Amino acid sequence: MIIAGLMTGTSADALDVLLAEFAYDPQSTEADLRVRILASQELEFDRELRADILRLLEPRDVPLSLVSSVDARLGRFSAEALQQVCAEAGVDCDLVVSHGQTVRHDITDGAVTSTLQIGQPAWIAEATGSPVLSDVRARDVAAGGQGAPLVGILDGLLAGDVETPTAVLNLGGIANITVLAPESDPLAFDTGPANALIDILAGRISGGEDTFDRDGTLAARGRVDEELLTELLADPYYRLPAPKSTGKELFHTDYLDGFLATRAHLGEHDAIATVTQLTARTVAEACRGHGITRVIASGGGTRNPTLMHRLRAELGDDVTLTSTDEEFGLPEGGKEALLMALLGWLTWNGLAGTEPSLTGAGRPSIAGRLSPGKSSLRLPEPLHRRPTRLRILH
Repeated sequence: MIIAGLMTGTSADALDVLLAEFAYDPQSTEADLRVRILASQELEFDRELRADILRLLEPRDVPLSLVSSVDARLGRFSAEALQQVCAEAGVDCDLVVSHGQTVRHDITDGAVTSTLQIGQPAWIAEATGSPVLSDVRARDVAAGGQGAPLVGILDGLLAGDVETPTAVLNLGGIANITVLAPESDPLAFDTGPANALIDILAGRISGGEDTFDRDGTLAARGRVDEELLTELLADPYYRLPAPKSTGKELFHTDYLDGFLATRAHLGEHDAIATVTQLTARTVAEACRGHGITRVIASGGGTRNPTLMHRLRAELGDDVTLTSTDEEFGLPEGGKEALLMALLGWLTWNGLAGTEPSLTGAGRPSIAGRLSPGKSSLRLPEPLHRRPTRLRILH
């Protein structure tokens, strides 16, 4: 199967599109799922669409017309972007998996009560003629899970059996890790903000020209305010047990400004240096809590040298820090889009895309719901077991 994975994350700056060709022989004794990445691109949103998405991510009332408008516009953007990537690669897709944009992920007393992703899949199905899998988090939430992070399934298949406690880390808007340890069930959870707070300050410092701290230059100019860092670290979220999840419903502009309001003297570069240190510290502390000796990183945060330098220092000399590119041959920018494609392959073949140890759900569940393409849906006979490894071919 050729499956397209479409992903837009909490940074809401672009759509990641990845085309993956999957091959699997259920009769093989190795039971490996093989995948070849045919194309991988990041397509930036236009300024107006991104601004409207960011409006939806703030914890303020918004008109329903804005939700409806962004739902349709993001659906059309996704359809056009996918058509462009497929045309350049010279392939058609058997299935498309569109994550959409998470605009709400509501949590009460540690339990996720609702999750909402928008980006109307019907536009993609109509434009491409391919069936589209969407709404991949809701079923896990209905089964009592966090619905996030979902990447633990991919991390476990990529890493296989590990010899020492390993964390597979993603630094998006929110940071999450999958903890893999010998003879233990995998565990996945959000550690806290990765780029979410950094991006807010980068936009302010640049006057809106940059949506992120390009090359970490802004944080590199500042000094960490230890008093502010201590106050930020006191947030109760960091002490909650895993599995747990969070998002911009917590780590948003008003949240940050509540801390900065009493620090009018604090320079803007010192502020961004401090929230960069917050990301490094909270990731490192989460890893220490599970005895991690190796961290395999991906996500946009890996392109920030200042953040990575501080993360290395926080982890200490006894922990190895590498990347998914080095370990698995998977470019950091394509990991979450590959996750979407993998979830599509699993659902298409009747296999669960979640595990209770990863999300806290009462049982595994098959992810998402399908929108037909130009033809009626014809799913294959379900497989009886999930592959034990995923191997990336080059």
